[in-house]
Amino acid sequence: MAKELKVLELFAGVGGFRIGLDNADKSLFKTKWSNQYEPSRKSQDAFDVYNYRFPDSENIGIDVAEISDEKFSSMDADMIVGGFPCQDYSVARSKKNEMGIQGKKGVLFWQIIRAAKDIHPKYMIFENVDRLLKAPAKQRGRDFSIMLTALNSLGYSVEWRVINAADYGRAQRRRRVYFFVFRNDLPYAKHLDEKYDFDEELIPDDAYDEYIFKEGLFAKQFPIKEELYKGRRAYYELPDDIVAASDNFTGKVFNTGIMRHGKYFTIDSVPNSDKKPTPLRDIVQPEDDIDEKYYIDDQAKIDKFAYLRGPKHIERTSADGHTYTYSEGGMSPYEDLSLPGRTMLTSEGSVNRSTHWLKINDRYRVLTPIEAERMQDFPDDWTKYKIVDGEVKEVSDRMRMFFMGNALVTSIIEGIGKGIKEIVNEYDKNI
Repeated sequence: MAKELKVLELFAGVGGFRIGLDNADKSLFKTKWSNQYEPSRKSQDAFDVYNYRFPDSENIGIDVAEISDEKFSSMDADMIVGGFPCQDYSVARSKKNEMGIQGKKGVLFWQIIRAAKDIHPKYMIFENVDRLLKAPAKQRGRDFSIMLTALNSLGYSVEWRVINAADYGRAQRRRRVYFFVFRNDLPYAKHLDEKYDFDEELIPDDAYDEYIFKEGLFAKQFPIKEELYKGRRAYYELPDDIVAASDNFTGKVFNTGIMRHGKYFTIDSVPNSDKKPTPLRDIVQPEDDIDEKYYIDDQAKIDKFAYLRGPKHIERTSADGHTYTYSEGGMSPYEDLSLPGRTMLTSEGSVNRSTHWLKINDRYRVLTPIEAERMQDFPDDWTKYKIVDGEVKEVSDRMRMFFMGNALVTSIIEGIGKGIKEIVNEYDKNI
């Protein structure tokens, strides 16, 4: 068995990737470095929580763009992990063509590419919103093809899957796309070429099917049915040039796929889990433990929630004077405790349509921070404290809810970590 895999956690938030990997195997996955920085905020609360929870790693609290190539190169990380924002990934030739491409300033994916160039990790895990696969609206899949082309140019392969956490037993209907990225010179990658002829010019569908449905990391950890949604499948060969991918992409991208040697195969898969979703009633705290501040007795606020969750047909006027009707469908008046929660957003806890609105024993209330943490599979009170200038302080409820709206379901990362552990133990244990 491999001694350890050293991990760099980028866009670390309050440590969701690290929690998931620790739960998968704390002796194998060793997070040595992290980076967390919110450029729009004076206080760096997420960084301060991470620092409080993980004082044993080198936690870098500056803009990732300010981390030098020399600093990245000094990190002998075996893995890079992170959840980066969905942005416009379009690229163009630079005027002098020195580097070949010029991406939009501030697009954080290019910082991941820079780190990967400097570090050459064996594996990477990323998470993003599922709409990435269909962005932008006028050229669906283009942004994702740019990412695949960039990773292919660095000598990596990518397996991806859109996972709704509730489909695999968790307490939140949260759909996100997860990427398992591995270097092409690893024994595992060479095994795939030998078994599935992934390096051949033409690849039969049945080889792809066996990998995607049975043998791949996601297939083993998050099973899918051996049938396709509406029969959707596609094969595409990426260009060598990243600008060509940006300008000319015409392929399709579905919720499951594998990219090897610049070619990808993708299907629209259907989950096949024997794990029932965790209902909200299983994660809410006993009412005796709930502070009165989470209850809403103000009738005006109760009425406001009823309005926000109800159907709407509102006449509006656009900036150019055009009149139109804004329509919005109705929601249930309060959460069904027999179902898993809806996707949690950063506005959780405010008087907002997306806020989880509970009615228990004829009283209304919002989620507590602990319940929000449970929806993301964080330990209770994970975000309660931070450390600032050596002093431990409590974190506000508003920020704790913001953290969880930004976080991921840590048990999904745990499953991916277990899949990597199997690969390492079978193929890469001596490297």
